[in-house]
Amino acid sequence: MQSIEEPVGSSDGPREARIGVLVVAYNAASTLEKTLKRLPESFLDVVDHVMVCDDASADDTYEIGLRFRDTAKFPITVVKHERNLGYGGNQKAGYQWAKDHGLDVVVLLHGDGQYAPECIEDLVAPLVSGEADAVFGSRMLDKGGARAGGMPAYKYVGNKVLTRFQNALTGQRLSEWHSGYRAYRTDALADLDLASYSNDFDFDTEIILGLVRARKRIVEVPIPTYYGDEICYVNGMKYARDVAGDVVRHWAGEHGFGGGVQSEESDEYALKDRYGSHAVLLEWLGRHPRSRVLDAGCYDGRFAQRARALGHHVTGLDRHKHEGVAERVDEFIEADLNLPLPHGLDASYDVVIAGDILEHVVEPHLLLADLARKVRPGGELLVSVPNFGHWYPRGRIATGKFDYDQRGPLDRGHIRFFTRDMIERLIDDTGLRILETRIVGTPFNTFADSSQDNLGGRVVRRIERTDRGLVRVWPRMFGYQFLYRLEVA
Repeated sequence: MQSIEEPVGSSDGPREARIGVLVVAYNAASTLEKTLKRLPESFLDVVDHVMVCDDASADDTYEIGLRFRDTAKFPITVVKHERNLGYGGNQKAGYQWAKDHGLDVVVLLHGDGQYAPECIEDLVAPLVSGEADAVFGSRMLDKGGARAGGMPAYKYVGNKVLTRFQNALTGQRLSEWHSGYRAYRTDALADLDLASYSNDFDFDTEIILGLVRARKRIVEVPIPTYYGDEICYVNGMKYARDVAGDVVRHWAGEHGFGGGVQSEESDEYALKDRYGSHAVLLEWLGRHPRSRVLDAGCYDGRFAQRARALGHHVTGLDRHKHEGVAERVDEFIEADLNLPLPHGLDASYDVVIAGDILEHVVEPHLLLADLARKVRPGGELLVSVPNFGHWYPRGRIATGKFDYDQRGPLDRGHIRFFTRDMIERLIDDTGLRILETRIVGTPFNTFADSSQDNLGGRVVRRIERTDRGLVRVWPRMFGYQFLYRLEVA
């Protein structure tokens, strides 16, 4: 029996690993026994248990499994579900069995023989050595092996295209997302919400996404490709649509979108560089060399730090003194922007910046008027607000899925919302005059690195160009933020 690494701090040292095999089977009467007989003798000497899960087959899969069990030289259990649970549902039941029986490692093996049982020890080894939390058998690691093994051209191309797409959106470098030959440490599975995953064939994608979210270690090992006369029950188009949707939802959730504020991102305010609002504000600041600037709602001062690099003297204003802000501003004033500004705040600033703060206060017209009084004659007030008429919140509302996100137009901190007409009416009511208006599109570069010369970078750059064109054509729909240079009348 092989030994498995104990968690850090354990005083017992290495112990023998309990290894199990989950054989998922559906209408596999012609292949199940052959598949089980191909398990290596050396592996059978150490396996703790084999569970065959017949997912309500219409043929004799269950009976053949029972007959094999009666003559097997290793522990094996055969069960038949009363109703079909689906490919994902069958795995859920098997993994629960593995956890309930105290197994350390569980290997997923298909009863149709498509994945080589002879390679099972290669999948188990990185798990019992503590090098990985999950091991995937990949048909793509050996160049040319998949096609030589009989993988149809359309499946090969689809596999490669989907894998590249999934890697681009998740930052992974897997050679294949679509192999069903896998092994897991059960303690890693215990950290995943398997019950919430699909019961369909995209379960395998969802479990990868769960491992990625949980920061688990994934290792790939090469396996041979075999396509025989087994029946495939996968609807290719539906499968591609489902897995693509899973990955897009994962990407959205990781970047603070999709509702429910499920992202694990920090609350650190994201600077919108290049074509975003902060780039425009810095450009406008460049027209006022060596000015006294008031940055209202400065947060941690990272934008103020860039303004100082242009030669400006910057006073930061916010209700909390966030970590690092003192080193990034020349002065800091602590004040709640929902209340009248402190009397000690003079009215001699060349530029006052209200960048993405009006949507965070209860009475934005009072704050805007108060900030306008801090601008010296001839100075300017620079304002940016998110566009609630942007296609993203419109779409969420139209589909009945309005909810707050961690960032963007539906940021959980927003308590007021603006369309273009609303913000310009507020500006007019406050007695300010618009000198210049800019409308910027969605800052895709804050969600994915568009500077990289890879597939992801090229895709993001193409999306950015398209988005900027759409902003020019239909600004109220595709404008992400409205920016204004204002003069006190």
